[in-house]
Amino acid sequence: MAEADWTVLNDSLPSGNVARGVSAGFTPPPGGGSFVFGFNSRDVSIGAVGYFCNLTNYAPMTKGATVNAALQRAESGGEDGFSVMLFAGLQGSSVNDSGYLLGLSDADPGHIVLRKGTISGGVVDAAPGGSGVLRRSSRTVAIGEWVHLRLDMIVNVNGDVRLQVFENNLAAQALGTAPLWVPIAGMAEFVDDALGVNSGSMPFASGRGGFAFRTSDVTRRALVDHVEVKRQL
Repeated sequence: MAEADWTVLNDSLPSGNVARGVSAGFTPPPGGGSFVFGFNSRDVSIGAVGYFCNLTNYAPMTKGATVNAALQRAESGGEDGFSVMLFAGLQGSSVNDSGYLLGLSDADPGHIVLRKGTISGGVVDAAPGGSGVLRRSSRTVAIGEWVHLRLDMIVNVNGDVRLQVFENNLAAQALGTAPLWVPIAGMAEFVDDALGVNSGSMPFASGRGGFAFRTSDVTRRALVDHVEVKRQL
C-alpha cells in the first residue's frame, strides 16, 4: 500500500510529541526492503498515533477485515511505557475510539495481546478478562524482536464477531514470500457474541483498519513494516 492510502487518526499526538515516518536507519524484518515505518516519542506526553486505510469502501468497512504487518517494540529509553498494534473494527476516526487491537504489549518482556478498547489506551499486558484483554500469548516477545502478526475480524450473519489471530515465522517465511500463518499459543479464537456477554459489550460489526503506536514516556520507539488490509465481502 502507498503512503496516500493512509490517513492519520484524529486526536493523534502531533509530530512534536511523536516523530513518525519512513526511515532506512533501522534493521528491517527478514525479507523487508530498505525502509521501515517508525515512531519515536520525543517527550512524556501520553497518547497515541494511528493510521487507517482510506481506500474506497475501507473507511469504514461495512463488515469485517483482515489486517497483518510486521511489528517491533524497538530499543528505547526504557522497557515499558509503549505498545504497537494493528486494529480492525475501529468505530470512528479517532485514537479515542474503540476497536479490536492486536499488538505487542506494554511490558518487558511483552506478550502478543488481543484487546477490545481504545487505541489511546494501548495494548496493556494484563490477563484475559482485565482491561479489555481478550487473549494473551503464552510466549513473550523481547524488545527488538520483529513479529509478523495477522488479525481476522469475521462478522457472522447472526451478529457474532469471530476474532482469530495468527503469526508467521519470519525466520522460515520472510516478507515477500507466501506467509505460513499458524495459531498463537494461548490465543484461541474469541467470539464476541451478538448478546454482548463474552467481552462485556456489544460486538463491532464494521469499522476501520490500520496500525498505531501508544506511548506514555520519552524515547519510546516502535517499527512497522509490510502492512496489509483486506475487507470482508
